[in-house]
Amino acid sequence: MSKPVILNIAKIPAVLQQSLEREFDLRTLNAPGDASEISGLVSSAIRGVDLAMLDRLPGLKVMSIFGVGMDKVDLAAARRRGIRVGYTPDVLNDCVADLAIGLMIAASRKIPQGDDYVRSGLWAQTGKVFDLGDRVSGKRMGIVGMGRIGRIIAKRLAGFDAEIRYFSRSEVPGCPHERVASLRELAAWCDYLFLAVAGSAQTRHMVDVGVLEALGPQGYLINVARGSVVDEQALIAALENEAIRGAALDVYEVEPLASSRLTGLRNTVLLPHVSSGTNETRTAMSNMVVENLKRFYAGEPMLAEPA
Repeated sequence: MSKPVILNIAKIPAVLQQSLEREFDLRTLNAPGDASEISGLVSSAIRGVDLAMLDRLPGLKVMSIFGVGMDKVDLAAARRRGIRVGYTPDVLNDCVADLAIGLMIAASRKIPQGDDYVRSGLWAQTGKVFDLGDRVSGKRMGIVGMGRIGRIIAKRLAGFDAEIRYFSRSEVPGCPHERVASLRELAAWCDYLFLAVAGSAQTRHMVDVGVLEALGPQGYLINVARGSVVDEQALIAALENEAIRGAALDVYEVEPLASSRLTGLRNTVLLPHVSSGTNETRTAMSNMVVENLKRFYAGEPMLAEPA
């Protein structure tokens, strides 16, 4: 019996590449063969799947997405055509939350700048005491989006004796933390504003000039959500004018981040979208991508499909 033909259009880990080659007839954009033979598609949340790609694959029946953000996947078009979509939630929650905490500490205690101070030889040359940072423990923490990842961030923050509040579209059942009525109100209250919402048309630029002004000159912004959630030009202006204390970012409006005034700012910590980037999590995500496909072709429910 011939194996299902799968087209991969994204950069994927080697472990996933090997698993797909073992289980399926794997093809790439460079050598797709007869498009009508392709019934499955693998992509990533960063790469996405647009309508133009769907139009190229008349026989497509299933997509398996490496990641959780669906803002670059045309789910509406897929559903109109009866194409099933699987993705990889939950297995990355812990690592994303861990990184959010790491970003908070790195920004507050100036860890990247301190590392550079030592490596550059300036400490040895000058002997000066390095710039003071800010204490993290006991501060007010605001979380935007109390979903899977937001709840784990809150769990981690409890270890810092922090007071925690959150903003979301609706009350989260069973959540022990206070829900705030508006994002601006949360920003005005907290010392650290964590972003853990999905990227969508509804959340685009929800962190705007007004929210940044409310966060104020002692406030930090931590973004492990999507770059589209923040008005990046407004954020740059706020950082340049020291209207907020600092920002720690793993995501950006345009990725990879190229020419941007962000890279010249000392009150930022910038990472290259690596919140799920651990060996353990990427292996678990890879396994889930393959398992979703195997279950589909076996006529079984996939492990996870976006709502």
